[in-house]
Amino acid sequence: MTLSPLRPSTRPVLDHARFADAPAVIAGDIRLSHRDLADRVAARARGWGPARRLVLIEGANTLDSLVAYLAAVQHGHVALVVPAGRDAQSGSVAHAYDPDIVCRAGADDVRRAVTAHDLHPDLALLLSTSGSTGSPKLVRLSRDNVASNAAAIADYLDLGAGDRAITALPLHYCYGLSVLHSHLVAGASIVLTELSVVDECFWDLFTTAGATSFAGVPHTFELLAASRFEERELPALRYVTQAGGRLDPGSVRRWAGVGRDRGWDFVVMYGQTEATARMAWLPPSLADQHPASIGIAIPGGELTLDESVDARAGVGELVYAGPNVMLGYAEGPADLARGRDIDELRTGDLAREVDGLFEIVGRRNRWGKVFGLRLDLDALETELRDDVGHDARVVATDRAVHVFITTGRVAARARAVVTGRCGIPVLAAHVHVLPRVPLTSTGKTDYAALLALAELDGPPETGTSDRPVLADFARTLGRADATEADTFVGLGGDSLSYVELATRLSDRFADGLPTGWHTRPIGELEALAVGEPAATQRRWARLDTTVALRALAILFVVASHVDLVALEGGAHLLLALAGFNFARFQLSAAGSSRTRLRHGLSGVAQLVVPTMLWVGAVAVALGTYDLTTALFLRELVNASEWDDQWQLWFLQSLVWITLAALALTCVPVLYRLERRDPFRFALVVLGVASLARFAEVGLRAGPTQRYTTLVVAFFFVLGWLGACASTRRQRLLVSSLAVVLTVGFFGQWHREVIVLGGFLLILWCSHISLPPLLARACGVLAGASLFIYLTHWQVYPPLEDSGHQWLALVASIAVGIAYGRVVRPLNQAVGRVVRAPR
Repeated sequence: MTLSPLRPSTRPVLDHARFADAPAVIAGDIRLSHRDLADRVAARARGWGPARRLVLIEGANTLDSLVAYLAAVQHGHVALVVPAGRDAQSGSVAHAYDPDIVCRAGADDVRRAVTAHDLHPDLALLLSTSGSTGSPKLVRLSRDNVASNAAAIADYLDLGAGDRAITALPLHYCYGLSVLHSHLVAGASIVLTELSVVDECFWDLFTTAGATSFAGVPHTFELLAASRFEERELPALRYVTQAGGRLDPGSVRRWAGVGRDRGWDFVVMYGQTEATARMAWLPPSLADQHPASIGIAIPGGELTLDESVDARAGVGELVYAGPNVMLGYAEGPADLARGRDIDELRTGDLAREVDGLFEIVGRRNRWGKVFGLRLDLDALETELRDDVGHDARVVATDRAVHVFITTGRVAARARAVVTGRCGIPVLAAHVHVLPRVPLTSTGKTDYAALLALAELDGPPETGTSDRPVLADFARTLGRADATEADTFVGLGGDSLSYVELATRLSDRFADGLPTGWHTRPIGELEALAVGEPAATQRRWARLDTTVALRALAILFVVASHVDLVALEGGAHLLLALAGFNFARFQLSAAGSSRTRLRHGLSGVAQLVVPTMLWVGAVAVALGTYDLTTALFLRELVNASEWDDQWQLWFLQSLVWITLAALALTCVPVLYRLERRDPFRFALVVLGVASLARFAEVGLRAGPTQRYTTLVVAFFFVLGWLGACASTRRQRLLVSSLAVVLTVGFFGQWHREVIVLGGFLLILWCSHISLPPLLARACGVLAGASLFIYLTHWQVYPPLEDSGHQWLALVASIAVGIAYGRVVRPLNQAVGRVVRAPR
């Protein structure tokens, strides 16, 4: 163990003396200036003590990880950055390098007061050179590497204090780090988030935080294309950067054109971890004419071609020289003492020069980039051979890692190794079974032949057993066209399908469904899912609160009607839950107002059609209902006295309120207002609905007034507003409004407790933990809640009249569940017809 004195950087990333009060970081409700951030960073570093040490940091897009990282690089330590949440990968690196300090999830484990390593004075940063394969081979970077590359990027992007980037990429990735470095060096700021670009909340945050740029890898732009990003109104957006792999020329032209039309620049960049981050950039004005090009060297760098490595005229290995070229590689702790080993970087990419611009035409060695991750295919292949057999071979295309084996018995294990080590979605891990491995004439593996087979491989068929999450989406939503880039809301999911799909998916995740799963790409969920159902391995299941409350509410409704308990109010709670889900699923989906209207009408149709079928059958068989009920016109013609036509008030009010909400939010000018500020828009709508309620009935509603559409609409809008409340202050405001609007409405305290208590629960508690069997039962009840409500009026009376209340309850639930299963294929067909673009 040695005592190495701290060596503060002469070229700091964070220059708080120069930028002082300029904004630096936005993280949720926290806003820090450069001075504030520097103070936090200095305090964190002081807590580690005076000696220079090796600090392992999980590179999450959180304020804690950011402060830990800056404390290391700003105050003379050596930062070893690993992916957050990937214990296998980070564990293997930690085992190989034995860090002195480990920073994970807000906790600093200071393992020793002095370092166990001999750390070279210039060494500042260690990053993986092999994507996420867990290889101990690291890139050694100096402070000058980091500072010079950050300054060069800030130069060609013309960054200043008014720029603000959002973290669309993780901070453990050199591209993500380069965004951080270049903005802090220029006195600009960043917005920290772990949301995906397909999450509507990401774009809400982008707008409210005043972000001016974001960075993406090729997969990012596939997600943007699928979510109709080009239709978004983002007036503050100044530029978008792309790196992390080759984007095809057609896509470059497309995004450059979108940017030109929308007033922002599209900047193609090229780099490697070995060059800290960036080596080349394509000026936006050249994207249309040279979409296949990586452009020119960054300021201070130089690109040349070594044509001796390729027989084609004008083609050679791309070689880069500049102050951002790494010190060299590290393959173990002893290498941390070494100084500079190289002065120029041989990239391994084959390129040519066209009109003074460089264009990549191939690779020399065994590396691949998939979903923006640079993968050491040889290291991955070695691990596969050790795990599944010596015949395993690996190649990579832009979209997938392809494993070739000679027996199908190890296919599942091979796929698990690839996804576990590479951090890619299951859909991007393709396993092929060959009778034998193809060889060249010299007896070596013919990787060219394997790559040709990989290029011929089409997308996997939906519903196969090795992609269970995609199969669940396709089956539940009736969308055989679903892909790994789609999301639940993007596929037109509604509250009914949400419950069913959440129930199906819950068993596939060891710790329950991830937060915000309905806005995450299917491919991302596949990557997080476990291989086998996990419910039997858990004592508790994590259940969405709205699902639990829907189950409880319908249970209260039926139990009250069969005179088992007097717990009325469940239907009004269901109305608030419907508004909450309306905002989550209909309003949060990306796309135009027309897309929103189609998806919204699809959900309404899947409620209207089964209701009309049931009501029509009952009208014919029993004569209970008339035409006004079948056509949802009960309030227009019926008297104020309660009769059988009022039984379905909840379903009829839900249909008309939802249609009104859709109409309101799909008018182009109102659509844009709602997208710009969802919370304020919903707040105004609640004000209008509340005025209508007070004008109609005053403080307390009468016996039948409490079931009329105009009077109860505020419950739906209250739920809508609750779903839009993203901060603690907003939730407190919504809670206060809920109390004011609910207390006194019924004049019966138990109804008000049920409705208000349930609403506050969904507002403040997104999930609850239940035993797995109970959670599954809640899922079934919640998924069938609307059908149980529809059918129970004809089921329970004869059983209740004969004194069998419990049997009436069970029969009502069973018939409703059965009816829901019967009409499910019809609902899926109706949904497809209504959603289809016109």
